[in-house]
Amino acid sequence: MNGKLFGLIFGIIVISAAPTAFGLDVLKNTPHEEIVVLMDTRSGNIWIEFFPDDAPNHVANFLNLANEGFYDDTFFHRIIEGFMVQGGDPKTKFEDGGNFPDFVPVPESEWGTGGPGYSIEAEFNTLKHDRGMVSMARSVHPDSAGSQFFIVHKDSHFLDGQYTVFGRIYGGESFDTLERMATKVDLVGEKPENPKQVMINKIELMPKKFATITPSTDPPNRTDNSGLIQISGPQTYESQRLGVKFLVPEGWFVQEPPKRTQTSPDIAATGPMGLKIPISLTLLIEDTNSRTFQQVVEDKKNGLQPRIDDGSLKIHQFIDESLMSGKEHFTIFAEGFFAVNNEDITVNFAETAIYTDDKIYTFSTSSDSGIPFSEQTEILNDVIDSFKLVSKTSGTMASSPTPASDEGGGCLIATAAYGSEMAPQVQFLREIRDGKIMTTQSGTAFMTGFNQFYYSFSPAVADYERENPVFKEAVKLSLTPLLTSLAILNYVDIDTEQEVLGYGIGVILLNIGMYFVAPAAVIIAIKNRRQ
Repeated sequence: MNGKLFGLIFGIIVISAAPTAFGLDVLKNTPHEEIVVLMDTRSGNIWIEFFPDDAPNHVANFLNLANEGFYDDTFFHRIIEGFMVQGGDPKTKFEDGGNFPDFVPVPESEWGTGGPGYSIEAEFNTLKHDRGMVSMARSVHPDSAGSQFFIVHKDSHFLDGQYTVFGRIYGGESFDTLERMATKVDLVGEKPENPKQVMINKIELMPKKFATITPSTDPPNRTDNSGLIQISGPQTYESQRLGVKFLVPEGWFVQEPPKRTQTSPDIAATGPMGLKIPISLTLLIEDTNSRTFQQVVEDKKNGLQPRIDDGSLKIHQFIDESLMSGKEHFTIFAEGFFAVNNEDITVNFAETAIYTDDKIYTFSTSSDSGIPFSEQTEILNDVIDSFKLVSKTSGTMASSPTPASDEGGGCLIATAAYGSEMAPQVQFLREIRDGKIMTTQSGTAFMTGFNQFYYSFSPAVADYERENPVFKEAVKLSLTPLLTSLAILNYVDIDTEQEVLGYGIGVILLNIGMYFVAPAAVIIAIKNRRQ
């Protein structure tokens, strides 16, 4: 009798321990494409399968973190119905397993700012952001993903090619859980009012053959890369009548159409045809009418609300109160739904409005899925970076677009990097400038003074770069240490005036050392040897 009782107890212990041992071995003994995970949440179960052929590093990263228990007791901290639910931030981890009624791990302001302490390179692929796809969250820089991920609630194809899709949920139970999270949870803005409702209890790894719900055999939808149109280089457009000057892509048709209504664009440019409509760029110039920047922002939001309510417009991001070259501006990323020739199409919008004392300059781009949204936003960034106010004339005809190489001028760094492997670095530094340096008073004051000095000689150097390819390569080579040193600012927290001054002075001294002290030391050493 005692032997039977001992055997029963031993059997229970072995069975209860089996899942733990199984979880430890599955990564070693099972190919990633044969692994699924069961995510046990307070809202229900979610089953996930993976696409290691498309994003091997992202799949491996997620599975390793899940196997270590990294995601256990965290919660989905960002929920947007009709868009996605986002989780994976270790700063949302309930250290007590979520059992203490009023326990809040960190302030809400820090939700969404955590990670594993490292980042992984982007693996952008052709997988579409369909409902149920699992994709990696990141910051502005493409290679900034860590642990945070999101599950798409409704098709969000404007993200295609910009975020790394690495898996998808499957099974009716999983989609029911996703629906509950996205639509039934009480929110304060985009954050859950009661985080425990969307807490991840545990994630279990297992081979597909042992899963109680079989993964889908349907292949995922993919973008058609052959239909994506690449945008060519820049040209300068100047309107002395309107007093503006900026870059537009080469070969685009630019005009100043008659002003039929107050909201009609003052300048309109059209580019290549997408699947149904051409990509376009417009500039609308309006009077502020003594409104403050915040009043302009509120008026914009109120103007968009009816279209949001009737379902013809979906706002994905509305970023306001940021500074750019000392001027306040706001940026909108949105998706609109229209009927063209009795056919429904989706149009991506990216818009930036620059606020001055008496005018608002609103640049907007629009395209359908035939143009990568990343290229659309890159066009907008180039336009905003190049935008300048010039002296007006009383003439009624605007000057025609001229190639940047003919008219000349511009940024010597951007000219040197254009079309090379350094171009992403330059764009990266623009993001650091706008996202870190220009958010403080010291940074804004420094950039204003620096721009006045820099553009006193930059246009002449840029002109010579265009004329002399050898000189351009020499400039590009000499800029490499500078760009590398400035990239350091992306890996530090800059929240105060003192930090801006401290890191700014440090980077300046570093560059003085690289460009002046080190060469001088080498010259002195060589001179001493000769003596």
